[in-house]
Amino acid sequence: MSTVTTASADRDDRSAGGGRPATGGRGPRQRFGRWLRWPGPFRGGIRGNERIAGWLFVAPVIVLLGIFFLAPIIMAFWVSLTDWQGQGSPFKSGVPFVGGDNYTRLFTEDGLARRDFMTSIRNNIYYVAIVVPVQTVLALGLALLVNNRMLKGKGFFRTAFYFPSVTSSVAISVVFLFMFANSGAINGILSFFGIDGPAWFSDARGLIHLILGVFGVDNPPSALANGGPLGLTWWDWLSGPSVAMCAIMALVIWTTSGTFMLMFLAALQSVPVSLDEASELDGATRWQRLRYVTLPLLKPTMFLVLTLGLIGTWQVFDQIYVMSQGNPAKTTLTPAFLSYRTAFKDFDYGRGAAISFVLFLIIVVLTLAQRWVMRDRDEPRRRFRWLR
Repeated sequence: MSTVTTASADRDDRSAGGGRPATGGRGPRQRFGRWLRWPGPFRGGIRGNERIAGWLFVAPVIVLLGIFFLAPIIMAFWVSLTDWQGQGSPFKSGVPFVGGDNYTRLFTEDGLARRDFMTSIRNNIYYVAIVVPVQTVLALGLALLVNNRMLKGKGFFRTAFYFPSVTSSVAISVVFLFMFANSGAINGILSFFGIDGPAWFSDARGLIHLILGVFGVDNPPSALANGGPLGLTWWDWLSGPSVAMCAIMALVIWTTSGTFMLMFLAALQSVPVSLDEASELDGATRWQRLRYVTLPLLKPTMFLVLTLGLIGTWQVFDQIYVMSQGNPAKTTLTPAFLSYRTAFKDFDYGRGAAISFVLFLIIVVLTLAQRWVMRDRDEPRRRFRWLR
């Protein structure tokens, strides 16, 4: 009886003290355990262990990216600020440091460097303005065709349309080079219809100049020949792509449309069939269903395709290297090929690196502008929201 009474008294004492022992403090094991806890975000427990394990798992990738991706970019930027000629290390004390001179030579100083760079920018602008819309529309059309429920042999058509994308670009470039030769298959087909084909990789005139030549305008007007921005006359800026560049455009459109077709096809197959059927029951035509039902649902994929197309067209190199080397008369010269030629043929590594960083800045700015244009208009406007 006395034992029970003593236990009841001890429970009453603990209740009065908030459920703690009568001593009112922590035991030695509790104080020692609290001292061992991690401070800040690395506190003990399951989540803390997951954080540590996560950083350990991604650490090798971060190290590899830092060594093989971030470090070369920093080194290339340093080279763009020097006059390194490719001899020895660019980080030695004897390498001349020129600061931003390699960049100013591309934009402000009159000379061959600025003229070549602006010529490459002009060529690439025409290239991007034609290739990106055409390959996007063609890829969407092929995806709609393959996604048609009434089409038989979908696997064959998917393979046929995608096959050029997995073929070596160098091999296809060589084939196209023979096709567009002066006595090649393309001119042979044109001659069958009584059309005298052009000298595809010898004629340096732009497409607009060729069209004006049909109407007797062979010489530029004085207003277009005597002035122009950034080292080129207005006649040069308005020349249009050369026929050689048109041949390269046809090659790129043919080889890249298959890849973008698969992206659109995957997005189309995720569109609920019930939406299309409901719009059809409401009396919507096929064009209205495409415009008001299908295309809005394809907006994320459309942004991805346009972004990849924009980046790829500004970085075009291998087709130029194999087919034209920038000729005829620099009408197929692009910034990527100009950067390579300046660095590895003219041994002006500083200016070549500067061209590559200007090209990188152009791609970033155009991508952000494209994201801003394709933003959702119905979302509440917030400052710098389009940068997210």
